[in-house]
Amino acid sequence: MPASPPPAAADQAIALLRELGAADIAHPGGTLVAHLQRVQGQLAEWGARPALQLAGLCHAFYGTDGFPTALLSPSSRTELAEVIGAEAEAIVYLYASCDRQTTYPTLADADGAFRNRFTGRLHTPEAPLRRDFAELSVANELDLARVDSAFREKWGAELLALFTRFRPLLSELAWSDCRTVLAAAEQD
Repeated sequence: MPASPPPAAADQAIALLRELGAADIAHPGGTLVAHLQRVQGQLAEWGARPALQLAGLCHAFYGTDGFPTALLSPSSRTELAEVIGAEAEAIVYLYASCDRQTTYPTLADADGAFRNRFTGRLHTPEAPLRRDFAELSVANELDLARVDSAFREKWGAELLALFTRFRPLLSELAWSDCRTVLAAAEQD
């Protein structure tokens, strides 16, 4: 199992999150910082490497296609990279930059186009980065489904269909949790 991120990096990231107000932003299951910590914990349970765990902790720094509240501008990428490292920050930026409507349908395809919502540019991330993106997406959405039954009831079946398409990119543990958590939506 991969190691946990360096405690100093995680502690510094949490301090920066708090400094930028994430502890005061409401989010399903409590606050944004609580959600981000749960996502990091989920990735750790799945055995994600430290850089992906740190990206999970920081995935909302630039806002996302589904959560527009940004703590930092994408023009401040260096500030976040100094705290969590360049590899983790690159995952955070990829996650934040995703135009979901364009990207999701072909994410699992080797030549699938990824549209950057900040620049409009299309590109094709390498397979390891697409896997990171998929795992982070699943960890994020499963956290919401676990803490908010209304979210799970409304979006569970659609998310299960999406993550079924992502299946080639997911670890066995992530896929197992998808089926367990999102199948509950069909029973609700």
